[in-house]
Amino acid sequence: MTEINGHEPVLHVHDLFYTYPDGREALLGVTMHVNHGEKVALVGPNGAGKSTLMLHLNGILKGTAGRVRVDGMDVIKENLGVIRARVGLVFQNPDDQLFSTTVFEDVAFGPLHMGYSNDEVHHRVHDALDKVGIGGFAERMPHHLSVGERKRVAMATVLSMDPSILVLDEPTAGLDPRGRRGLINLLRGLDATMLVSTHDMPLVAELFDRMIVLDGGQVVADGATTEIMSNPALLEAHGLEAPG
Repeated sequence: MTEINGHEPVLHVHDLFYTYPDGREALLGVTMHVNHGEKVALVGPNGAGKSTLMLHLNGILKGTAGRVRVDGMDVIKENLGVIRARVGLVFQNPDDQLFSTTVFEDVAFGPLHMGYSNDEVHHRVHDALDKVGIGGFAERMPHHLSVGERKRVAMATVLSMDPSILVLDEPTAGLDPRGRRGLINLLRGLDATMLVSTHDMPLVAELFDRMIVLDGGQVVADGATTEIMSNPALLEAHGLEAPG
């Protein structure tokens, strides 16, 4: 893999192809990287391949061809246990990640399965809940929470495993203005490498210095957010619009 400034990126995708079982080609030679400490936005129209790409980053999907590396490790069957602890994937719908009767149980699930002691699990759960601003929610029932609160719980389930990189799919989708602002403040405050798929272009402009545009299963632009946002022809060609 290519080194960037002398160091291999924390996340590196090289010439990745993926075809669904029904024959639909979703990724057509995607190459991209995220460096340690970067916060990168992944944008593109519906059907561009953004969610499919994200599902390759911790081995939920396996490419038809190409290579994915995380922290210098290939995303292959033998490494999945370690990689899934390092790549924290937060789905668009928090209900896809929340299945326990209490918030504590949901957030504890990952650390427990990583083999940590009860004391360490307890510490990780409460630390993660504090980070997402819901420190008093441990005994609450997830299905009684608002969408914004459930999104925070879903993020805590990932943070409790102390991942090297956070991969978030449409984190502001379905949120009211207050919930959206709260989530933006949360993302801004997290000291983590991030790759965030979103249609929320004002979010991209506010929070991300770099953006990658994916369309038709290919990377069509990768660069400074200010430069891409100031290219209306490029944005329009790929179903995007700069914030007004």
